Amino acid sequence: MKKTRDYGTAWRILRPQSITDQIFIKAQRIRTLEEKKVSKVGEDITGEYIGIVNYCVIAMMQLESTAETAMELAPDHVEHLFDERVNETKELMFAKNHDYGEAWRDMRISSLTDLILMKLLRVKQIEDNQGLTEASEGVKANYQDMLNYSVFALIKLGV
Repeated sequence: MKKTRDYGTAWRILRPQSITDQIFIKAQRIRTLEEKKVSKVGEDITGEYIGIVNYCVIAMMQLESTAETAMELAPDHVEHLFDERVNETKELMFAKNHDYGEAWRDMRISSLTDLILMKLLRVKQIEDNQGLTEASEGVKANYQDMLNYSVFALIKLGV
């Protein structure tokens, strides 16, 4: 919300594919830092996971936008949309945690990173197929999973 107040909703110009690529850049940077164990710019992976969370919410908001949706949205409206997407995704997380027995708690952070990268490759394929799928979940479900994997990583990092 602070960036929305600083920059407005400049992100509205991004096509969903561009948002997917932004998430990919962040996830790839996390993986690189996990493997090399050194950051030459002095930033750790925490900020990248937070960025993935925010870009996933932005992606979901963009998916629900239409040609009539204004480019510039009021910060209060963005906050409302953001909170709706987060709450919906949080409910999904609680349901999946119940069914999977909170398995993420025993996972390595690097595995969460890999799952995010796998989901990104799936989203890219769905986008390249103009959104058509035969048996898989759609793009939004993948964004929700990436958001939740990022939250799990942040929890494991002690954020």
